[in-house]
Amino acid sequence: MDEMVPDPLISNDNVMMNGHGYTNMVHSNEMPHANELVVRDETKPTAGPRGQKRKSAIWEHFTLVDVSEGCKRASCIHCDQSLAYSSGSKNSGTSHLTRHIAEWCRGLKDQQKSRRYRYSISNANAPFDQERSYSQLAKMIILNDYPLHIVQQPAFLSFVDSIQPSFKMVNIDTMEAEVYAIYHRERDNLQQALGNIPGRIGLTVGSVTTSQTLGYISVAAQFFDSEWRLHRRMLNFMMAPWPNSEDAVSKVITKGLSGWNMEDKLFTITLEHDCSSHDIYSANLINHLSGDNVLMLKGQLFVVRCYANILNAVAHDVLASAHNVVYLIRESMKFIKADSAHERRFVEIAHQLKISGDNILCLDVTTEWNTTYLMLLAALEYRQVFTLMESCYDSYSTAPSTEDWEKAKAACGFLKTMYTSAVKIITEEGNPTANIFFHEACLLQQELQDGTAHEDAVVRGMAIGAHERFDRYWKDCNVVLAIAVAMDPRFKMKIVEFTYSKIYGPTDAAKYVKVVHDAVLELYREYVAQPLPLSPVYIDPVPAADDGLPAVETLAPPSTADAGLEDFDMYLSEVTAMVQPPSKHDLELYLEEALVQRTPGFDVVRWWQGNTGRYPTLSRMARDVLAIPMSTAGVGSSVFLAGNGGGGRTLDDYRSSLQPQLVEALFCAKDWLLYSP
Repeated sequence: MDEMVPDPLISNDNVMMNGHGYTNMVHSNEMPHANELVVRDETKPTAGPRGQKRKSAIWEHFTLVDVSEGCKRASCIHCDQSLAYSSGSKNSGTSHLTRHIAEWCRGLKDQQKSRRYRYSISNANAPFDQERSYSQLAKMIILNDYPLHIVQQPAFLSFVDSIQPSFKMVNIDTMEAEVYAIYHRERDNLQQALGNIPGRIGLTVGSVTTSQTLGYISVAAQFFDSEWRLHRRMLNFMMAPWPNSEDAVSKVITKGLSGWNMEDKLFTITLEHDCSSHDIYSANLINHLSGDNVLMLKGQLFVVRCYANILNAVAHDVLASAHNVVYLIRESMKFIKADSAHERRFVEIAHQLKISGDNILCLDVTTEWNTTYLMLLAALEYRQVFTLMESCYDSYSTAPSTEDWEKAKAACGFLKTMYTSAVKIITEEGNPTANIFFHEACLLQQELQDGTAHEDAVVRGMAIGAHERFDRYWKDCNVVLAIAVAMDPRFKMKIVEFTYSKIYGPTDAAKYVKVVHDAVLELYREYVAQPLPLSPVYIDPVPAADDGLPAVETLAPPSTADAGLEDFDMYLSEVTAMVQPPSKHDLELYLEEALVQRTPGFDVVRWWQGNTGRYPTLSRMARDVLAIPMSTAGVGSSVFLAGNGGGGRTLDDYRSSLQPQLVEALFCAKDWLLYSP
């Protein structure tokens, strides 16, 4: 019988590591920075799918991973990020893979930095620099979250002494001063960079809890630089006020921002939590920040809700409505994994029933809903096996009933849409641009809306509560989501018209489309009212005045052929003005032109960068809109953690005990050092 047993169906790990779980994520706001690497087109005879040759040198950096039947993803060998490659007959090409390696891959960038550092110290005759060593030690402490008292630990002292006996270890106070020095230096660099960016800034506000009763507020800025590269940088990491009122929190955020002198650059602010106090919170922020009338559209689009947070909240609403079956399946998994004999019997029954599921059975991580979804999805494929297992063991009493399995199936139906949406956010290059969120939000809104009218009472019951929560987000954010997708030349306003007709019906859709169109037009008018930065091509040359004399304007003599035709010229101008339609502004031209073809690997940012000449004003607006952070979750952050917008961070006991100013210096300096050139 043993030789007939198929490969293990049950993972021995408590976390799914099949490329879908995305559980090994760094819970921090991480932002991309341009990489120095230049990728050259070279030929490398690497075996490709279907026996073809993959010729691009980019495959030195990626491996192909089968994620489902007919679907392959390219996994970066440097940072483990998964990127789209092929789905069925559609192939995404390799241009986005090349951009990942050339611009975004943090793993490769770290390797390059490490190599440069090793090369810089390879000279054995280089003189020992005590001050430089202090700075490097402080950076090590900051970047690796080491405690400051590491400078007093005997084992560390012995290690340092074995490497460089000349190094004189400093005390905690000196190391703390070095941390502050790095913080202030990097802060000055960032402030200078923010002063030079061409567009506006989108803020994100998140929260971090501590082991005590107090918490912290983190504020980050997202923006495009002059080369159209999207960045996110932490600005402040401040202790939350006590008592924690909406007005007090607003004042703390405003005070923190005042030190950056960026009030005239603010565009939006993305808030992490979904709570009833948000209306007061948002109103206070707008009042505090709009005193000088610097907010676009008088702050109507200023506040954005975090998409990752609402996704988590709705997912947990669905799971809460199916908590009984989740418990039964979780306990069933524990029973099977607790004894190897149970696991062997489970595999034997599955083989006898000729069940070969596509998913591996594994226990979930209770705080991450994606693992619970994958656990339910896999269990559904083996529902018959669980039922037969109950007849084999008297001690096994948690097999789900038929009704339970139907509830699990209904839950997976809703969770699939949310899971697919969350994975898309994670696998976007760097920080995702705002245009991708409209599609995801519309799909979920429509599915939950349809679910509330479903004939199955189980499905209907799950959908009602989840839809009520998501509908609040939709009403708050659908306009800003629609404006963002309208800046995607593949969709423009056409996708808004099409989608709204499905959500609101053909009769009511027109008024909602008009709201979006009017908002786009009004926002565009505000950009028209702002002066365009002059390109060097359009700047009039300054006449030389070496002699100190004023320049004298010289007029060309009138042409003899034009003599006596002044009245005719005036007549022509009058007739032309009557016949010629008024010239169209670039928003009208953009919306009237045909949609750009949807092709794999299309880069909306590069498209706008290449079309700034055709749309000088609209491109500035598009740049700022695309930079809106629709989620507070940064690159590498898990968007699946319960009850948060992708951060879910908790300070350890050590950092909870530090002075708030030092905590801010450590967190901000780490972020700035990670993404410094």
